[in-house]
Amino acid sequence: MSGTSLDGLDLALCRISGSGLNTKVVVEFATTVPYPESFKAAIREVFAKERVILEKVTLLNAFIGNQHADWVLQTLAKWGIKPKDVDAIASHGQTIYHAPVRQHQKAGFPNATLQIGDGDHLAVKTGVLTVSDFRQKHLASGGEGAPLAVYGDVILFSSNTENRILLNLGGIANFSYLPQDGDTSKIISSDVGPANTLIDATIRNHFQLDFDRDGAIALSGKVNMELLNRLLEHPFFDEALPKSTGPEMFNLDWVNQEIQKLHITISPNDLVATLSRLSVEVIARSIRNHFTLPNTSMYVSGGGANNPYLMNSLRELLPDFNCRNLSELGVHSDAKEAVLFALLANETLAGEAFSIAGLPAISLGKISFPT
Repeated sequence: MSGTSLDGLDLALCRISGSGLNTKVVVEFATTVPYPESFKAAIREVFAKERVILEKVTLLNAFIGNQHADWVLQTLAKWGIKPKDVDAIASHGQTIYHAPVRQHQKAGFPNATLQIGDGDHLAVKTGVLTVSDFRQKHLASGGEGAPLAVYGDVILFSSNTENRILLNLGGIANFSYLPQDGDTSKIISSDVGPANTLIDATIRNHFQLDFDRDGAIALSGKVNMELLNRLLEHPFFDEALPKSTGPEMFNLDWVNQEIQKLHITISPNDLVATLSRLSVEVIARSIRNHFTLPNTSMYVSGGGANNPYLMNSLRELLPDFNCRNLSELGVHSDAKEAVLFALLANETLAGEAFSIAGLPAISLGKISFPT
């Protein structure tokens, strides 16, 4: 799995038995291969931009597939695993543009999203059957192509003892709500707004770092309430669930435009603090507006789960939701999305299509054979 944060390739080696709600998963190994700066720079040339050089997109589609294959092979070697002993690879690819109708607003055109990093290249180079391009079936069946975590969340984290909210703090914040009574009609899965994407972009611009380690920069700054309140007026935050979004909508161009409209200046540290508070405010608002149920716990994963500023602020704003790290459920928070895509591939190869969150029963992903 590689997300919108572009920090690296999350890899998990999973031993899976069964399918559907009878699935059992053991995570044998998990790691993240950090992206070299040159690799991130190449992706950013086409990432979340309305206009790009088509040749670059075409070249990157094959290049990323081959590069991901190299990292898979190198990592398997480190783990002492031979490729021939791996049944399948689940590859999300790299999202470069997400365009739901709510965002593009072009008459006659459907929801759309584009991930590159071709699965055939992965399959041929590794010699392992590969399932990839998971989001297109979701689109074709009436969804927005995101978030997809709900399928794996239902399989792996459903509980008959508590209601659960599985919150992922990646570039974008998204959650799955899993009711204790098992009624799938009550399941909600949705993006809610930015998590790390604005924070990380600001950190790169002003501090030449990849992210705000331990929330230290946010903690050193002061929230600018005027700017925060202005950013919270974005109409996306009040749209009905489910919904999806990405850096195409929430980026520093938007933030800078709002700063200019307010005719204010703000220090880099205060900007990081303000954008960090924005992330937790939009998450808390969405959760409070939709859930007042007792006996509800929130389990947090993604890079933001390692940020004390974000986690402590969530606990402050949502004191009734028992906010804790997903690792308490037996899957490391940093490995969750890689594991979930392994589950999606298992469903495609060994399971039966099932319906979640009002969509038709579908199997996700395209199968690429190694020969």
